[in-house]
Order: sequence, then structure tokens, then C-alpha cells
Amino acid sequence: MADATLSPLAQAAISPKITAPVRTFYVQRGAKVKAGQLLAVLENRDLSAQALDNQGQLTAAQAAYDMQTRAQVPEDYAKAELDVAQAKAQLHLQEEIVIARKKLFEEGAIPGRDLDTAVAALAQSQAAYDISTNHLTSLKSVSRTASMELAKGQLSSAKGKYQAAEAQVSYAEIHSPIDGVVTDRSLFAGETASTGTPLVTVMDTSSLLAKVHLSQIVAQRLNLGDSAEITIPGVDEPVSGKITLISPALDPGSTTVEVWLKIDNSTSKYKAGTPVRVSIIGRTVLKAVKVPLVAVLTAEDGSKSVMVVNSSGAAHKVNVQLGINDGEDVQVTQGLNGSETVITKGSYGLDEGTRVTVGKADAEGDAK
Repeated sequence: MADATLSPLAQAAISPKITAPVRTFYVQRGAKVKAGQLLAVLENRDLSAQALDNQGQLTAAQAAYDMQTRAQVPEDYAKAELDVAQAKAQLHLQEEIVIARKKLFEEGAIPGRDLDTAVAALAQSQAAYDISTNHLTSLKSVSRTASMELAKGQLSSAKGKYQAAEAQVSYAEIHSPIDGVVTDRSLFAGETASTGTPLVTVMDTSSLLAKVHLSQIVAQRLNLGDSAEITIPGVDEPVSGKITLISPALDPGSTTVEVWLKIDNSTSKYKAGTPVRVSIIGRTVLKAVKVPLVAVLTAEDGSKSVMVVNSSGAAHKVNVQLGINDGEDVQVTQGLNGSETVITKGSYGLDEGTRVTVGKADAEGDAK
């Protein structure tokens, strides 16, 4: 036997992620709800406006990205290639002019200053060609990649801000994560809901759990699916239940094992939070020889014995081996056959062979 309190099969104390006034409630206490059902909506016009602003920024960033990748970068690349081609053609022309004027100068047909002018123009053409070539190389290796990454980064940033704003808007809608019944609604419409404070509590009471703490010795004799009886105040007959969980670890505070008993509550007859009395039906042995636990003597070496009254009316110690117990009586697996008269009280003070008188059992059924 153990005391417990009935708990719901599942429970969700739903807290908003934003602080805002409640615009509308769609449920009252006692309402049955489904997982995903809308329970309440918080005021969110400011958040919607912010989301709209971020959506505009995202649209602008997308347009900038398209322009950068589809127009501006390709256009810059094409212009750089054209500049290189023009510079190369000009350089080739100046080289031919220098060759021609050098020949004419050697023949004395033109003065030296004309040759010097052509050589200077060639040098300028060479410099222009080198600059345009380097610019094209830079666009190919660095500038184009950097421009693409910059545009991509700006677009990703705008997307992130928009998604964050949309999430804030979605937080204004309060949905139930489970099927169940609304057991608490702390506010009215118009009052401000605070982050981290439960706004609506939903419990799944289709089944209830009685959670008990048992000693390790008792828990080791139990198995999942074992039957139990739960006595509920106001209910005439005990309610049947089943063991659905046996904790794999001891409670560090009490060194006991937590055991869950499940009862059907599809009719909503029983209420969560009700204190109950639990009786678990563990191992059963038919026609067992049993004695009260108080009758068992334990020696220093741990061996067990009981004192019986022999045929001559004297106390006699019998070594026994024990089996299961229910907290009051214990099974004797070896040492007794069930016909003996066992001394149940005061046997620890008797010496072997002490004469005893067998009287009537007392009110509790104990032998003298």
C-alpha cells in the first residue's frame, strides 16, 4: 500500500514568447482542444508593421543582388575586356608607327623629334595596355568574386531579418501542443500576457497516472503491466490500474524507486490532483506458508529463524528461508510446513526450551 496523487497523462503550461496584451481568447476553462488548435491571439500590429518593413528591405536586397549578378558585374567584366582589346590595338599601331619613323629617320626623311614623339606615344600605349590588362585580371580573380559575395551577404542579412520579424508575428498566436482539456486560463482579453508566465494550461486527462515511491526491494518484484488497485475518495470500488513505468534509477533523496500506475479516465470521472491510496498486486504465491514479519529473528550472520512451540510445550528455534512479503507478512519457503505454532511476539527474549503456554489469539490474530 502507498499514497499517491493522480497526475495527468500529459500537461502543457503554455507561456507566450512575447509580452503583449491579449487580443482574443478562443477557449474557456473546461474546453476540449486538439493539438495545434488556436487558443489565443496577442496584439501584434507593431510586429506586423516591422515584418512588412523587413519584407521591403528583403525585396530591395533581392533586386540589388539580381542587378549585381546579372547586370553590373557582367557589364563591368565586358567593359574591361573591351578596354584591353582597344589598348592592345593602340599599342600595336604605335609599334608600327615607331618602326616606320625609325626607318624614315635613318634615311634622313624626318627629323629626330618626330621619332621621339612616336616613341613617347608607344610608351603611353604600353602603359595603357598594362593598366587595362591588370584591371581585367583583378576583375577575374578578386573584384568579381568580392562583388558577388557582398551582394549575397546583403541578401542573406535581409532574409534573416525578415524571417526573425515573421517569427515574432507568429509568436502572437498561442496554439495547444497536445490534445486535452483547458484547466487554467489566467487572464482576460485586454490584459497583458508576459513572457515566461503561463497563459493557458492544457492537460491530457484521458488517462491518469498515480506516481508512487517504493523501496528497491519491493520494486524489484514488480514488472510492467502488473495490476494495481487505486482507492479514490468518493468512489465506492477501487479502480483498476496497470504499471506503465518503473524508474531505472533510485531517487537520490529518498533512495526509493518511482513507479507509475495508469488508470483509464475516458469518461473524465476522476480529477487530476486527487490524493489516492494504491495497492499493487505483485508476485502471488498460492497456498504459501507465511508468518508475521515481527516473528522473524535475524542473527548476526544474517540468518533467519522463528520460535515455535514444540509438542512438549517448549520454545524451539527453527531456521527458515524467506520469500516474498507484503509489508506485514512474509512467505516461509523452507523450515516450516504450516502446521507449527509460531510465537509472534516477544520471541527474541526466549531461550531454547523455555516452557510456554499457548492461549487464544488476540484481537489482531497473533499467537501467544
